[in-house]
Amino acid sequence: MDLEASTSTPTSTMEVHKVAVPKAKTTLDSLKHFLVEFFFPDNSMHKFRNKSFFMRVVLALQFVFPILEWGPHYNLNLLKSDVISGITIASLAIPQGISYAKLAGLPPILGLYSSFVPPLVYAVLGSSRDMAIGPVSIASLVMGSMLRELTLVNEDPSLYLQVAYTATFFAGVLQASLGFLRLGFILDFLSKPTLIGYMGGAAVIVSLQQLKGLLGLDHFSNQMGIIPVIQSIVVNRKEWKWQALVMGVSFLLFLLVARHISSKWPKLFWVSAAAPLTSVIISTIFSIIFKVSHHGIRTIGHLKEGVNPPSMDMLNFKGPYLGLAVKTGAISGILALTEGMAVGRTFASRKNYQFDGNQEMMAIGITNMAGSCTSCFVTTGSFSRSAVNCNAGCKTAVSNMIMAIVVLLTLLFIMPLFHNTPNVILSAIIITAVIGLIDIPAAVKLWKVDIMDFLACMAAFFGVLLISVPMGLAIAVGISLIKILIHVTRPNIVIMGNVQGTKCYRSISQYEEVTGVPSYLIIGIESPIYFTNSMYVQERILRWVREEEERVFMLKGSPLRCIVLDMSAVARIDTSGLAALLELKKKLGDKYLEFVLANPVGEVTRKLFRSKALESFGPERIFMTVSEAIAGTLIKFEQDSSPLNQ
Repeated sequence: MDLEASTSTPTSTMEVHKVAVPKAKTTLDSLKHFLVEFFFPDNSMHKFRNKSFFMRVVLALQFVFPILEWGPHYNLNLLKSDVISGITIASLAIPQGISYAKLAGLPPILGLYSSFVPPLVYAVLGSSRDMAIGPVSIASLVMGSMLRELTLVNEDPSLYLQVAYTATFFAGVLQASLGFLRLGFILDFLSKPTLIGYMGGAAVIVSLQQLKGLLGLDHFSNQMGIIPVIQSIVVNRKEWKWQALVMGVSFLLFLLVARHISSKWPKLFWVSAAAPLTSVIISTIFSIIFKVSHHGIRTIGHLKEGVNPPSMDMLNFKGPYLGLAVKTGAISGILALTEGMAVGRTFASRKNYQFDGNQEMMAIGITNMAGSCTSCFVTTGSFSRSAVNCNAGCKTAVSNMIMAIVVLLTLLFIMPLFHNTPNVILSAIIITAVIGLIDIPAAVKLWKVDIMDFLACMAAFFGVLLISVPMGLAIAVGISLIKILIHVTRPNIVIMGNVQGTKCYRSISQYEEVTGVPSYLIIGIESPIYFTNSMYVQERILRWVREEEERVFMLKGSPLRCIVLDMSAVARIDTSGLAALLELKKKLGDKYLEFVLANPVGEVTRKLFRSKALESFGPERIFMTVSEAIAGTLIKFEQDSSPLNQ
C-alpha cells in the first residue's frame, strides 16, 4: 500500500485547538468515583435519592424482598397465567429433579425436595419473573463427579449426604457473598468459549455414564474420565441386557423427537415439556404390567413420602472432608450461578425489565443456604425449565410457587407410584437434557472468529474428557487468563494514514484507500498503557521508526521528521506508561525526530498534567486530533525552515 502522498495536505491551513486539562478532583472524590463505578456501575441506589426516611425504608425492603414491590398489584389474571406455567414446569421438574439427584449420586427423593423449598424461597427474594428454580444438570454433574472421587456412596451414604449438604451450604455462602460485595464481575472469567467447551465435554461424559442404565449394568466405574467409562462398558459387556437397551433407546428417541418438534415449532413447546413426565408415566405402567424387574431392569424403588426433613444437623464444618465440601461447593456454586445469571439476563432482556445481577446472586445464594438446611442440593435457574416457563406465559415468580405446590402434592400423595419407574428412563431423560449442551455450531464459529477462544473451548472439552471435570474447567480458565495477559502485555498498535478527501486517519491494514503523509509516521495505540506493556509499546514504536527510516532511504523519499501518537483509544495510563512516553520522546529527540501526542482522553490528560509530562512535551506537542497535529507541526517546520530563522 502506498504510504506516500502529495506534499499538499488538507490539514495545512487548519485551525489548531488547545487540549484542555479536566477539572481537578480531590483524592477523596477520585476514590469515591472509582468505588461507585466499580461496585455500582448500574447506579442501583438512584431510586433512594430525594426520598423521605419512610419511603427509603419501604424501598429498602422492596430491594431485599422484590415480592413486596409487585405483590400488592397482583391480580386474578396474573394468577391464571402463573398457574398454567407453574403446572407446566412442574411436569418437567419432577422427572428432571429425580434424574439430576441420581446424576449427583444422591437419593432420587432429594431431587423433589430441591424442587419444593428453593423455588418458594426464591419467589420471595428473586427479581426475575421467568426464572424457574431447581436442580440443573451442570451443577449436579460437578457435585456428583467431585464427591464420587472418594467413592463415598458405597462406603458411607450418610457421610456422602453430609458432604453434599455442606457443599450446598458453602455454594450458597459464596453466591450470596459475591452478590453482597458486588463482585459479580468475577463470573466473567468463565468466558463463553470456556463454558461451551466445558459443558460439551461434561455432556459427553454424562451421556456415557448413563450407558450403565441403558445397558442394565450392575457394575460401573465411579470415575468421570472417558477412558475409565469406556473400559467399564467393555469389561462388563457380559452384563449387558437387551431388554433395558431396547426400552432405553425407544424412550430416548421419543424424547429427542419431542424436543425436535418443540424447537422447530415454538408454539408446540408443551410437547417437549410434557415428554419427560409422559415417559415416566408410560414406562411405569409398562413396568407394572410386564414386571420388568424380573427381566433384569432395575427400578427406582421406594421413595419416602412427606415434605423435606430438616438437614441442619447434617452440616459438618469440621473433619477430613471439609476441604472437599468447600471445593465442591465453590465450583458447583460458581457454575450454577453462571447459568442462573445467564438465564435471568436473557429473559429480562427479552421482556424488557430490570435485572439486578448482584441482587440475584444474593437471592440464589440464600436459596441454597436455606436448601442445605432442608435436604436440598445445589439449585439455580434452569435454562430448559425457564424457557418452558416463559413460553407457557408466566407473569411473575408465583409460577415458582405453583410449581412448588405441585411438587408438594407429589411428595405427599403420589410418591408410591414412582416405585416401579425403571432407572433406564431416568438415564434417557438425563441424556436428552445434557445433549443440548453440546454446541458444535458455536465451536465452529469460535474457530472462524477467534483462535484463542477456540483453544480455550477445546482445552475445556478435552480436559473434561481425558482428565476430570474440575481439571478441565481449571485448564480452560487458565487459558482464558493467559489470553487476557497476552492482550494486556501485547496491545494492538497500528500505523495510520489519511482517508483521501477527509480529515480522518485510520489504520492502513483496515482501509485500502488510506495514504501516508510524507515525513510523518502516524501510530495508533488501541489499549491502555500500563507497566505490563509500556516497554513493548516503546520498543514497537522504535522498531517502526527504524523500519520507516530504512524504507525512506531505499525509496529516496521525504525524510522522516515527526512521529504522531494517536491516543484516542488509550483509556488509561499509569506511571510506567508516562515514563515510557518520556523515554520515547528523549530517544526520538536524539534522532532529531519530533514526537507529538494526539487526542489524549480526559483521564490520560489529567495524569500527564499531574506528572509534569505536559510541561516536558510542551503545549506545542499536544494536539486535539491527528489532523491538527499534522497541521500544527507543519507550521512549526515551515517556520524553522524560513530564511529568517537560518
